[in-house]
Amino acid sequence: MIKNYFKTALRNLWRNKLTSSINIFGLSIGMTAAIFIFLWVQNEISFNNYHPGKEHIYRITHSIQVSQNAVWRWENSPQPITEAAMKEIPEVEQAARLKNGYNTVFNIDHKLFSEKTAAYVDKSWFTLFSYEFTEGSAAAFAHDPFGIILTESKAKKYFGNAAALSQVIRVDTVSYTVQGIIKDNPLNSSFQYDILMQLEGFLANPKRLKGQNDWGNFNYISFLKLSPTAKRSFVETKLNDIVNKNRTKNNDKVSLVSLPDIYFETGLQSSNLPHGNKKTTYIFTLLGLLLLIIACINYVNLTTAKASVRSKEVSIRKIIGAERTHLFFQFITESLAISLLSLLLTLLTIKLCLPLFNTITEKQFLLPLASVTLWKVLLGTLLVATLLNGIYPALLLSSFQPLNVFRGIGILKLRDGLIRKGLVIFQFVLSVVLIIGTIVMYRQMKYIQSSDPGYNVSQIVSVNIPYKSYGSLGDSARKNFYASIKHELELQSSIASVCTGGEEIVNVGSSSSGNADWDGRDTAYKPTIAILSVDADFQKMFQLQLKEGRWFGTGNEDLHGYIINETAENEFDMHMPVIGQRLTYGGDTGSVIGIVKDFHYKSMHEKIGPIVLANNGGNDSYFFIKTVPGNIPRTLSAIGGVWSQFIPDQPFSYNFLDDSFNTLYKSDIKTSMLIFIFSLIAIIISGLGLFCFSGLYCRTTYPGDWYQEGTGRFDTTDHFHAFKRFCETCHHCYSCRNTDCVVGHE
Repeated sequence: MIKNYFKTALRNLWRNKLTSSINIFGLSIGMTAAIFIFLWVQNEISFNNYHPGKEHIYRITHSIQVSQNAVWRWENSPQPITEAAMKEIPEVEQAARLKNGYNTVFNIDHKLFSEKTAAYVDKSWFTLFSYEFTEGSAAAFAHDPFGIILTESKAKKYFGNAAALSQVIRVDTVSYTVQGIIKDNPLNSSFQYDILMQLEGFLANPKRLKGQNDWGNFNYISFLKLSPTAKRSFVETKLNDIVNKNRTKNNDKVSLVSLPDIYFETGLQSSNLPHGNKKTTYIFTLLGLLLLIIACINYVNLTTAKASVRSKEVSIRKIIGAERTHLFFQFITESLAISLLSLLLTLLTIKLCLPLFNTITEKQFLLPLASVTLWKVLLGTLLVATLLNGIYPALLLSSFQPLNVFRGIGILKLRDGLIRKGLVIFQFVLSVVLIIGTIVMYRQMKYIQSSDPGYNVSQIVSVNIPYKSYGSLGDSARKNFYASIKHELELQSSIASVCTGGEEIVNVGSSSSGNADWDGRDTAYKPTIAILSVDADFQKMFQLQLKEGRWFGTGNEDLHGYIINETAENEFDMHMPVIGQRLTYGGDTGSVIGIVKDFHYKSMHEKIGPIVLANNGGNDSYFFIKTVPGNIPRTLSAIGGVWSQFIPDQPFSYNFLDDSFNTLYKSDIKTSMLIFIFSLIAIIISGLGLFCFSGLYCRTTYPGDWYQEGTGRFDTTDHFHAFKRFCETCHHCYSCRNTDCVVGHE
């Protein structure tokens, strides 16, 4: 029976080649877009789900009450908390910590590499979390305090085709031995670290261990695995008791966030782990379904528009004993055949478009045919497409009755033409909604890119001086070190100007609460204030606008002076005039010497808050270098030469500030670009359906004569829409829609 269904379905598809081709082409476009979306969505919602026992693994979160109205949420914890939890809380089965290595420098065969994806982890890390070792083992790593694990890609980068296992890598003055090679991190992992080093070796230095043991230092991301019967709230209570016992300040509340939930976590002050947007995931899920629905509407319209062609076939089948269920499954099989052929074309299209999709999403999606996830997405899409394509046409075609065939009334007792028109309208309503959404997002991105953030970062290179290069210097020696670098840079003809600062102005992360005081301050008012260290040339470099007062001078007269922004002026409610008022910050008392106009020192998604600019002299770690237009390669070469002169033991690295600015909106740009592309696909599919429905297939096969306008010729065979058919009952052209005719015209 099933074999006969498929044979009949393929025969019918072959007989109607043009209709079938358009159905397959339109459906494959929709399925391609939907599968790309569903792959991305599936990756988002499956973050960290591959770890065994994930439902019992939690990350420790600290909520710090910094003021009456402000609470900071940190993903970092004090170093001793996991050891204390293991000792004092029986419900804790395992614990592991991670410390970000930031820009760790590796010395391999006298070649320097600066890596941002390095971290220190406990030896229990690989028993708590799932990693696939291709060489070495977690046990070897655990037994070596100076062990190091590399991903396959990093092992290839460092050692090429040579064996990486047991190789020695220098980190500062410490030698680490490669004890294992693991497969590259999955796309849906929060731990995108390519180099993992033993934390025990990092803490082997007694002086370092003493500082890390301080309960006031929040430097570690800490994870606990609870027993299956443990209650999270009960463990949280015990953790809070431990913290209150060991911390002098009782403004800290501990909570646990489950491993699968940390990816969509919001409200953190900062994070070293990747995070997603749950709302964006919902939007793309809906978008994928809408694209599939729009593509399926074309199939339904074309199939039902040609329904009368099958009336004789259905009638004969019913006369010889076919039941309605047989006919229903026959037409569902035809829908499945169309969907399968579309899926084959979809796979080819996906293969061709996958590199572009990976570029836009900045992911590395693959299409391994052995992947269970891939087949879940493919088969799920195929099932949805088959049902959307087949249900209504199968019900309609299997329910034909002779009188209703001539009247054009379908299964819902409505004229099929009205239903088809309704579906077309629905298609274009969706398309218009997508167009409007795309325009709104485009204008939002255009606004962000064209809006004035309050400063200029064009052609400015940012260079971060590693702490190791100046950390051991005294204040005077550090100032001389910076002054020498700045002087050497200013001598380069390809450099227009140079200044220093504590951070990049596009995303200032330093802030504190309750650390400032001024005359007239309400003692209960402890605002969160951002702090940025700058020098005398900072204003000219970034073209900041002063509202009142003056900028810092070149001498030492303003070492205790402060410049505040307009928001700080309004919120602090200082005595008038503000210029000259006392301001104490971080225990250092000075006065306000200027008020700068508000500028976006964080993303434009965030409200501008109060910021204090200070001239801290030797505490700046960034050099900002304005290039001469047209000389960027020469400028970078000059900066690299100065770097080699003063910091020979560190690899040269730099960043363009406009790239840093764009990074703040990278997620928005990717989302808007994807929505634009998929909206364009929806419009194309809708246009294809309208074209087919209103033009190419404006013909019918009801009995009657066809008349070609302007020629006076009649014909009794099927032709395209150049012919208008006259009704045998009322002798009116069908396009005239004679309302008195008992047959009715569609």
